[in-house]
Amino acid sequence: MSPAHAPALPRLLTPLLAGLLAAASLPALANEAAIRKMFAERMPNIPKIDEVRPSPMPGLWEVRIGNEIRYTDPTGSFLIEGELIDIKAKKSLTEERIAQINRVDFAALPFKDALMWKNGTGKRRIAVFADPNCGYCKRFEKSLQEMKDVTVYTFLIPILGGDSPEKTKAIWCAKDNANAWLAWMLRGEAPPKVAGTCDDAAIERNLALSRKIHVNGTPAILLEDGNRIPGAVGAVELEKRLQDLAAPGRKS
Repeated sequence: MSPAHAPALPRLLTPLLAGLLAAASLPALANEAAIRKMFAERMPNIPKIDEVRPSPMPGLWEVRIGNEIRYTDPTGSFLIEGELIDIKAKKSLTEERIAQINRVDFAALPFKDALMWKNGTGKRRIAVFADPNCGYCKRFEKSLQEMKDVTVYTFLIPILGGDSPEKTKAIWCAKDNANAWLAWMLRGEAPPKVAGTCDDAAIERNLALSRKIHVNGTPAILLEDGNRIPGAVGAVELEKRLQDLAAPGRKS
């Protein structure tokens, strides 16, 4: 080939490479289609499948429904419920995957819809989804009082039934809603009744947000790196997590 024709070579190779890549992806696409088809036929009442992809274990496929993980074979004929463990690394690959799915963009949270209080400098931030009738939330709120230099954003979500919606609205609409929240959670002081009109649309937005990011219980604790702690933890454990988060060279 003469030098004059050399520049045409990359143009010829580009569609060829694209074709090879597309061909390589066909088996994966076929497996995904087969799995979705089999699940739809044999388990018509199963919730919507959000994602089907190869798992780290050869021959095993991951089926994601919301933030739940199941496994199946390449044809979708078998269903496995349980954890996939990397024996050599001694870790749960299922747990890692769920943590990845559950990660959120902390900076993008709608903090205007949250109650806020802080201790000290407030340089360490966490967000909490909580219900005023949640006993574990009350326990966690007491643990938070022991934390130094922390800012806490609480997104109220009345999901436990009973008078949770009424309490949530009363707390949100209080003149000093952060203090009303702490008074109720720490000392059992009922929030003042709502006087006049109150814009409580934030509560519905919080409920919608909780569904979007798969918050299925309270308290749900979100850290600044996007990871979460599912459920109440003590001050010692939370302090450890926050220190790990701030450790030099730590990768999120």
